[in-house]
Amino acid sequence: MRALFSLPLAALLLTASTTLSLAADDGESRDLVIKNHVFSPAEITVPAGKRVAIHIKNMDTTAEEFDSSALKVEKVIAGGGEGTVHLRPLAPGRYKFEGEYHEKTAQGVVIAQ
Repeated sequence: MRALFSLPLAALLLTASTTLSLAADDGESRDLVIKNHVFSPAEITVPAGKRVAIHIKNMDTTAEEFDSSALKVEKVIAGGGEGTVHLRPLAPGRYKFEGEYHEKTAQGVVIAQ
C-alpha cells in the first residue's frame, strides 16, 4: 500500500502547521459586535507592535463591512454572521474604521499603545 504523503511533503505540512499555530499564539484578540448598525465597543485598545485578531459578530440581519484604509483591511460580515480581521503589528496611534454600508452610525477606532 502506498503512503498518502511522501516524507518531505509530510515534514513540510507539519512545519507549516506548527508555524501557523505559533503565529496565532503570538498575537492577541479582541471582540467586536455590530448591533443596530453600530460597532461595540467603538474604541479597541491593542498593544503596539503585536499582531491582533479582531473577532466580529454581526447581530444585525443585514451585512456590514469592516473597512479601514488606515489599517488596510476590508471584511464583509454577513447578517447574523461572524468573521475575523487580522491586524499587522501597529505603531502607536489611532486607526479609524467604519461600516462601509452604514458609515454614519458604524464608526470606531483602534488605539495602539
